[in-house]
Amino acid sequence: MGSTLSNLIYHVVFSTKHRAPIIGRSLKHELYSYMVGIVNGEGGKILIVGGTQDHVHGLIKLKPSQTLSTIVQKLKGHSSKWINQKKKIQGRFSWQSGYAAYSVSRSLLPRVCRYIKNQDEHHRNHSFRDEYTRLLQKHGIEFDEKYLWD
Repeated sequence: MGSTLSNLIYHVVFSTKHRAPIIGRSLKHELYSYMVGIVNGEGGKILIVGGTQDHVHGLIKLKPSQTLSTIVQKLKGHSSKWINQKKKIQGRFSWQSGYAAYSVSRSLLPRVCRYIKNQDEHHRNHSFRDEYTRLLQKHGIEFDEKYLWD
């Protein structure tokens, strides 16, 4: 076969440092647009991004030559640098050190997109902590809860 063909889509989740509720409504839309630009600039594509005041979900499509860890590192690093340089919040902004990522099949894209789009509604009844651990369990990812939160 002469070319490499793929459909690599990941649902990525990460939170602010100590889950601080600092992504306000005014910052949210600017931040999401900035994140789309970061991934686009790396040759990937964010299909949807959403979240709440303390965390972000992104549905990211990558090429086989791109590594998810590198894209997430750039996404978190560049966005936190932008927030701090532009003084988008009072004090220093940073993301938690880790993240979770799940592969998503094409058939589930509409469902995952709805889930990400409706984060504010979802979190009226569920904490981020509960959501995060439930997603890890649902996807069969083993974890020790004492190492999840920094």
